[in-house]
Amino acid sequence: MPAPRLTVLRETFPIRGSFRISRGAKTEAAVVVAEVIDGPHRGRGECVPYARYGESVEGVAAALEAMAGAVAGGLDRAGLAAAMPAGAARNALDCALWDLEAKRSGVPVWRAAGLAAAPGPLTTCYTLSVDEPEAMAAVARERVARHPLLKMKLTGEGDLDRVRAVRAAAPAARLVVDANEGWTLDQLDRFAPVLAGLGVEMIEQPLPAGQDEALRGVRGPVPLGADESCHGPESLERLRGLYAVVNVKLDKTGGLTDALAMKRAAEAMGFDVMVGCMVATSLAMAPAMLVGQGARYVDLDGPLLLAEDRAPGLVYDGAAVQPPRPELWG
Repeated sequence: MPAPRLTVLRETFPIRGSFRISRGAKTEAAVVVAEVIDGPHRGRGECVPYARYGESVEGVAAALEAMAGAVAGGLDRAGLAAAMPAGAARNALDCALWDLEAKRSGVPVWRAAGLAAAPGPLTTCYTLSVDEPEAMAAVARERVARHPLLKMKLTGEGDLDRVRAVRAAAPAARLVVDANEGWTLDQLDRFAPVLAGLGVEMIEQPLPAGQDEALRGVRGPVPLGADESCHGPESLERLRGLYAVVNVKLDKTGGLTDALAMKRAAEAMGFDVMVGCMVATSLAMAPAMLVGQGARYVDLDGPLLLAEDRAPGLVYDGAAVQPPRPELWG
């Protein structure tokens, strides 16, 4: 019988317009896909290399390609955790191995992962890219009827005008904001009371990850969430007393295996959980749908920001996203 075979694909998907956060803008999503083929069965996983964590498309692809021999030798998910560090590359291969196991056995991933029930639809945020206040308000006005939970990317001075404009355009929307490490402690102190008055529910990653110890003991009027400060389960203990919410992303944890473990650990420690994503296709979102079950916040809108998703993709009906079909993943 032929040995399992790993193939690695580099793909790009145009973004609708552009997507801008505090660190810059991009017009396409560059993803890497791991495919593990075993006879008639194929498992797939998609990741997004992130320069913020020292990753590149070529580096991630090379790291995956270096695993071809191990995959041919029967590498499983337990062995993968020891063979590769957490990050985008391990995420793609971990998710591919989950998918392959489901295709081989006919047992869906949710059941193999020990979830109590089949995943149901989730309500996702819709993300507003950083822009001038009027432009962000126009997008909010256009989207709010189908997306009642809006996530605003922010960047520093001028942010209060952005939030005021969006609130005026979408008075009934739920709002969370994400500074992507773009604020100072002084800005957080000044902005938080105003944001509370505007009904903002959560402020994500206000300070650079290396400076967030300044948040210890701070009890502001809006709960704080950790993203760039929060990676795998081992990062949780340090975040106690700094944040109320942790953002679990598969590209940070190194795959579904550790994302599920991290969610369980975070909830046991009293954190609320946000399940997040990079700008990517439905193949990257599909495993995160399992982690999103019961999460406080779900931010799996990556395909909605693309000019075109891969097919077949997840089914979005406004903010409601349906679980993946087996032909996509799992």
